[in-house]
Amino acid sequence: MKDYEPGSFAERQNTSATAKKLQLEKLKAKLNAVDPERVAARLAAEVAREAREAKKRAEREAKLEAERTAKTEREAEEAARREAERLAHEAELAAMEANARLTAEQDEELKAAQKAARDARYAARKNRKRRG
Repeated sequence: MKDYEPGSFAERQNTSATAKKLQLEKLKAKLNAVDPERVAARLAAEVAREAREAKKRAEREAKLEAERTAKTEREAEEAARREAERLAHEAELAAMEANARLTAEQDEELKAAQKAARDARYAARKNRKRRG
């Protein structure tokens, strides 16, 4: 068996540099090699990812559209409710005004009837004093 001779520092340095170069060349060759199966797998993965993203985007847009539609419906219902409340309030005010007018007319008629009765009593009293 042959004895191991480490050699000089320069030889060891040279051998190390050569080994590093060989490893780098192997790695570059491996990286630069085009493997059709890997390329196809990458393309398939990319297409699947794009399809998932498109599906998510479509779902998100559909959800937003549904929310917009629901919001529009809620706003329309709210506007209709407010309009109905306004009309009911106006009708109530009109009824109150009509009732107030009717009450005022009844009061005036009552006052006129009371005044006529009072005037009749005064006139009767005056006539009694004149006659007798």
